Amino acid sequence: MVKKWMIPWILFFAALPVYAGNYVDNNDGTITDNSTGLMWQKKAPDEEMTWKEALEYCERTLELGDHTDWRLPTIKELQSIVDYETYAPAIDEAVFLNTKSSFYWSGTINASNTDTAWGVDFYSGNDYGDDKTKDHHVRAVRSEQ
Repeated sequence: MVKKWMIPWILFFAALPVYAGNYVDNNDGTITDNSTGLMWQKKAPDEEMTWKEALEYCERTLELGDHTDWRLPTIKELQSIVDYETYAPAIDEAVFLNTKSSFYWSGTINASNTDTAWGVDFYSGNDYGDDKTKDHHVRAVRSEQ
């Protein structure tokens, strides 16, 4: 039986992108997702970073595949690479290298608490907000041009 409080959650999860597995390895350290048009960093860095450090890393430090316009993904973009049919990590490991089974930052700030930002736990594929001063992993994205 569906309860009234469940309806917003059902609608939310129904709107999430479905794992398509439609990736192209550009052979330059990047992956293009043909279903979204996004270009992703193929191999995530080992080191964890605060949210601010992750922003700096993506927007000012990262040069990859002859591109410098990298950024933190939005929460919806980050959810788009989750493989909900697997876990630990919940991602296609053959495509996205060095993915830890832990939390990855998104660029989406929590509207109800701006000291936190959304991210995805790639152990299970669940998303939640966490304190921006904590150290977590990062995978950069850019809009394909």
